[in-house]
Amino acid sequence: MSEVRLTVEPRTEFGKGAARRTRRAGKIPAVLYGPGSDPRHLALPAIEFARVLREHGQNTVITLDIDSNGNGEKASEMALPRAVAVHPLKNYIEHVDLLIVKRGEKVVVDVPVVLTGQSGPGTLVTQELDAIQVQAEALSLPDQLEVSVEGATAGTQITAAQVALPAGAELVSDPELLIAVVSEAPSEAAMEATVDTEGAGVVEEKPETEEQ
Repeated sequence: MSEVRLTVEPRTEFGKGAARRTRRAGKIPAVLYGPGSDPRHLALPAIEFARVLREHGQNTVITLDIDSNGNGEKASEMALPRAVAVHPLKNYIEHVDLLIVKRGEKVVVDVPVVLTGQSGPGTLVTQELDAIQVQAEALSLPDQLEVSVEGATAGTQITAAQVALPAGAELVSDPELLIAVVSEAPSEAAMEATVDTEGAGVVEEKPETEEQ
């Protein structure tokens, strides 16, 4: 795993107005917390942090170089992005929660599940769950978990227990959770029949008029 570092600044102003000013300055308001440590309010460089998420995923431990006294001396903390709030319309990162982690410490994270391969002829694959929880060493968290449906026949069901995990990782989610289902694809005739019968038997009522 390649090392990811960000130089960040402490925040001394709080509230919605201060958060907006932070974002206008090209930074993201963040809170760094962990067991035995008081929460610290930080400002992350927006472009660099977004690049980390894009290239490495959210389950990436970042070494934060915190300029705590303004004289160039930096204190370092390893942290894992725990919650990333994105604006629902404008698609920019509004706020980040960061969890302090230590080398060798295990953490529980949600890991995306990606289906690969092509199921058997005449089948349709439905993904029921797009992520599962696993526990792993903080510096060895998987970016994603791949599940092959290559050649799978109708009736195949894949559960969380069947997802292959990397060495040292343990499943936290319910093993019986359904990840994907392979079913028989509907025929063209069946689909046409469905379309033809949509709305069948529906009668529009005419508005009643009063007799003069």
